[in-house]
Amino acid sequence: MKNYSAKEIKNIVLIGAPGSGKTTLAEAMAYEGKVIDRRGAVETNNTLSDNTDIEHEYKRSIYSTILFTEFMERKLNIIDCPGSDDFCGSLFSAFKVGDVGVMVFNAQNGWEVGSEIQARYSRELSKPLIGVINQLDAEKANFEGTVESIRAASRVKPVIVQYPVNQGPGFNAFIDVLMMKLYRFKDENGTREELDIPAEEMERATELNRELVEMAAENDEALMELYFEKGTLTQDDIRSGLKIGLSRREVMPLFCTSGKRDVGTKRLMEFIINVAPGPLKAPKFLSTEGEEIAADETQPAVAFVFKSQIEPHIGEISYLRVIRGKLTEGMELLNTRTGNKEKVSQLFAVAGKNRIKVTELAAGDIGCTVKLKGTRTNDTLAAPSAPVTITPIVFPEPRYRAAVQPKVKADEEKLGKLLNDAKYEDPTILVGYSKELKQTIIQGQGEHHLNILKARLAADNKMEIEYIAPRIPYRETITKVAQADYRHKKQSGGSGQFGEVHMVIEPYYEGIPEPKSYKIPGKGDITVNIKGKEEYDLPWGGKLQYYNSIVGGAIDARFMPAILKGIMEKMDEGPLTGSYARDIRVVIYDGKMHPVDSNEISFKLAARNAFKEAFRNAGPKIMEPIYSIEVLTPSEYMGAVMSDLQNRRAMIEGMNSDKGFDRLNARVPLAELYRYSTTLSSLTSGAATYTMRFSSYEQVPADVQAKLLKEYTDTDEE
Repeated sequence: MKNYSAKEIKNIVLIGAPGSGKTTLAEAMAYEGKVIDRRGAVETNNTLSDNTDIEHEYKRSIYSTILFTEFMERKLNIIDCPGSDDFCGSLFSAFKVGDVGVMVFNAQNGWEVGSEIQARYSRELSKPLIGVINQLDAEKANFEGTVESIRAASRVKPVIVQYPVNQGPGFNAFIDVLMMKLYRFKDENGTREELDIPAEEMERATELNRELVEMAAENDEALMELYFEKGTLTQDDIRSGLKIGLSRREVMPLFCTSGKRDVGTKRLMEFIINVAPGPLKAPKFLSTEGEEIAADETQPAVAFVFKSQIEPHIGEISYLRVIRGKLTEGMELLNTRTGNKEKVSQLFAVAGKNRIKVTELAAGDIGCTVKLKGTRTNDTLAAPSAPVTITPIVFPEPRYRAAVQPKVKADEEKLGKLLNDAKYEDPTILVGYSKELKQTIIQGQGEHHLNILKARLAADNKMEIEYIAPRIPYRETITKVAQADYRHKKQSGGSGQFGEVHMVIEPYYEGIPEPKSYKIPGKGDITVNIKGKEEYDLPWGGKLQYYNSIVGGAIDARFMPAILKGIMEKMDEGPLTGSYARDIRVVIYDGKMHPVDSNEISFKLAARNAFKEAFRNAGPKIMEPIYSIEVLTPSEYMGAVMSDLQNRRAMIEGMNSDKGFDRLNARVPLAELYRYSTTLSSLTSGAATYTMRFSSYEQVPADVQAKLLKEYTDTDEE
């Protein structure tokens, strides 16, 4: 195939709710560009997209697929994204390198929750959208209803470029009000005839053309003046106005298709090539230093890796967009994250599983290379003479967590390797062993997301795993002042151990005044003379303040680090439930030592036990992690969603309606969120979604604390 320059390339991202027909439309585009000579079908498992065994089993997209087509002497790079929000990481990767989104709507369903979610992501990522009303050949296709639903829900103004003449099972024609022509399709291979608009359709077509002209004129003062002067605009003028409106993300042009019958594919591609922003007109990429990187083929090469894959018999495949300059075979580039040099041995244009060898990729183009040594998603490869790092993709926070373990204990090491491979391919999967919880915790975007991984490990690697409820990372703290002293004394043979520590502990909070004296029942007033102060931000959150107030040399200064170590060890496994302790001030004010038998271990043990005793008398409380969640649901399900959250000890913080959807904000204990994504899907027939992020630690209610203490005591006894 020929090498393309930046001005000959368009990069689009196919998005839309599950079942809208993105994969079938991508297949039609590839067919029209002669990349394939016959179209496959999702039902027969032979499409360019959805080409993995697991996608064949589920009959839906699970991974993004990169493909291209050649049309009108241009190259159109297409990234077909999954519709399910569980796999939204693919969309974030695709929108990093794609310049425009093509949002596909099922003509039977109109604007769905999936549309709302993906439109929200496109707004977050500042990407313009072209709308495609697909499946107009379906029994219940409703073009007008779909347009109205888009108009009611979308934040950008939909503008009709085409409308169907005979929607439903016989759909084979539409009127294009930009071209002012009727297009009729003779077969299911995209063969079309261009006809004059029939008299009975002329009034509607003229009215829609006028709306299109007015919308185009609104986007540019010069066009507005031209419109006032002539009363109309030429097709080129309309395209100019649409270009401006599209690039500002103010309009969404709407097109008619049946991907299955290859109706409307050519006209959509013509519009994308003529109007959609390409690498030279789209917003420039930013470096981590804030520098704009233009798609200039004459400058030193810069490429950004947006997707990584491991394929049997090949190894690691790196999908990249060339940001600047040109990539050629044999070129040596610098990975700006690792500082290592990588040799680009081969370059490919990508059409699903098919890879077509090319000699170069120019600025703006998308392709792949293989067998890079240490490069992964989000890495920048740059010419060593002009290193630059592109700002990384920011993936959404995980919404689902579980503990994972192999069914056969001997497989633990193998599982670790496979989970690392999964993270390499999908950065929205997070895996780590928690020393605190003594579990391997895996996080993803939903239960379905992790179940797909489980199925894939079983099918591809014969690795059987199971997910279990993850333990909760509780924290322990105190609510009042307490005092304790402890003497550690041990005699064995000639040498002994002796150390005595007296301490006061109290709750730490931001802005707490320096300690001066404490009134302790049975001990009287304890005056504090500060000799030294240390403050630690604890790795697990919160603070420890440690004061040395020893007077008269009761304990040598050389033993103070050992006392601190004993306290830290006990905070590492809190006295109540073994969870980390936090937000505590400790004052060491007295003690005793022995000229011969005192040593570091003695004072460490004395401090550990004194801290444990003081902690238990200081109104100890268990704290739990609280998450802020935002639920987006169709209005009719709001009651059920709210009721379920209240049963989960949620504190509702606010609700608002937003173009047919309700948003609910709440704070919910993490302990109550296990499998929430599954429950929410069940309550709303899959129509709702949510996001969650850590908010704070807060004290658990008394009944919950009593239950946790009992569970810990029972486990301890066992």
